[in-house]
Amino acid sequence: MTLNRRDLLKAAGAAGALGAVWPLTAGLSPAQAREAAQAIGAEYDTAPFTLGVASGDPQATGVLLWTRLAPEPFAEQQNLPEIVEVEWVVAEDSALSRVVARGVFPASATLGHSVHVPVGGLAPGRHYWYAFKALGVTSRIGRTKTAPVGPVAAVRFASANCQHFPSGYYAAHRGIAREDLDFVVHLGDYIYEGGATTGHDREHTAPDPLTVGDYRRRHALYKGDVSLREAHAAHPWFLTWDDHEVVNDYSGTGGGAPFLKRRAAAYQAWYEHMPHRDGLAGDASLPDPVIHRRRNWGDLLELTVLDLRSHRSAQNLAGGTILGADQKGWLKQGVGQAPDAWHVWANSIMLSQLRGRPGGSYMFTDQWDGFLAERKEVLGHVHSTGMEDLVVITGDWHSAFVDDIRPDFDDTSSPVIGTEFTAHSVSSSAYSADWNATNGPLMGAANPHLKYFEGNRYGYDVYEVTPQRFTTHMRVIADRRDPLSPVTTLTSFHVDRGVAGSYEDPGTKGSPAQWRRDR
Repeated sequence: MTLNRRDLLKAAGAAGALGAVWPLTAGLSPAQAREAAQAIGAEYDTAPFTLGVASGDPQATGVLLWTRLAPEPFAEQQNLPEIVEVEWVVAEDSALSRVVARGVFPASATLGHSVHVPVGGLAPGRHYWYAFKALGVTSRIGRTKTAPVGPVAAVRFASANCQHFPSGYYAAHRGIAREDLDFVVHLGDYIYEGGATTGHDREHTAPDPLTVGDYRRRHALYKGDVSLREAHAAHPWFLTWDDHEVVNDYSGTGGGAPFLKRRAAAYQAWYEHMPHRDGLAGDASLPDPVIHRRRNWGDLLELTVLDLRSHRSAQNLAGGTILGADQKGWLKQGVGQAPDAWHVWANSIMLSQLRGRPGGSYMFTDQWDGFLAERKEVLGHVHSTGMEDLVVITGDWHSAFVDDIRPDFDDTSSPVIGTEFTAHSVSSSAYSADWNATNGPLMGAANPHLKYFEGNRYGYDVYEVTPQRFTTHMRVIADRRDPLSPVTTLTSFHVDRGVAGSYEDPGTKGSPAQWRRDR
């Protein structure tokens, strides 16, 4: 087993020596930071492609290819020319012999020498392989896939969320890299702005990132997990974000000038490190990347990616918004024009109501519970338009939940109009086993729509979708301290086409959980 970074950092913190081992400690040179990162298990690809390769936002005739030139991953600015020409190639085979597209991209210091190549002219519904070349070096080879058109018999995809680097290795991403998938959806908290301690990820051993250079170094540390780079190279990704990409529990429309400057820095660094197609029509829109989008996987699945940070107001306001006026109008328009397909919303924070105990208040108003009127408006619109087959996939909670979605969660006679699956985290610490055992039944009693809760494990979800059924497999790792931890299926839930609500697979219903509603 590779050195266990989680316990090493905890021990260093207890000894008062955390600054000596944490790669982002202030004052370290890029070489010293890299040495510290490698001492706690980080590895990097061959320079200048140290951070790997990735693809994203697959469509029927194209995909977005990504890499970033970072010979010194922890340098705020790379010692490179202002412009470096990066060759790229796409082929029909892993040997890159049957080339279908190639070109040159000017990687600029302005965007950290990142590369975002929108490749078009590809065939629908097939795999392609790609690579980059710069400064005499060829990158690793990545694999991607375009979206199909027309009738589709099945789609298989995964979601991941919440990957606090100090809390454990990304064995979940190792599992994702080895899955047979069409694509991956990342639901947010790709990085954390806080320090090196484990637990609930909010203690600090160095100043929080404030500048583009600070956030670049943070992303470089997280990309040092080899399993994350493998998962990026194996499949195309769709992406949204939550709060820790900037700062905990932030509102994108609040704060003064210092915060807005920090947010812009975080957004730029995020864009520099992600296979993200910016703008809904391919036009660049920095410093405010356009996250929300709607994509089809043939006639089988309509994926709606939501941005629940950039446009939100403060919580608990009478006229508060989590979507913003424009995104809400766009979402409602899509609901009104929904095709006959499975409708999957990629949602970074819990949509379903969650009271902590019977008769108690909401637990976290940072999620949709802090925007009650807008939630009721949106879900009421889903119900009134008659849209069926809604499945919401969610991250953030570091625990697994399965909920029935109702237009009015306080009214048990309100009809079920969909299902929400909230997935375990990749590595970010959940509540303790004692907390989960005590509060699982309390949450179950307080929320009649809550069907399942399990908070003691880490992993990712895999979704198998056919015209008849949507199945969620909860994949869990054995130990986040082990980068090679085996992956197993904890349980599976099904949703039948045209029937609102989920049910647990009889073959896995005996698996451990802190709450399970039997009926």
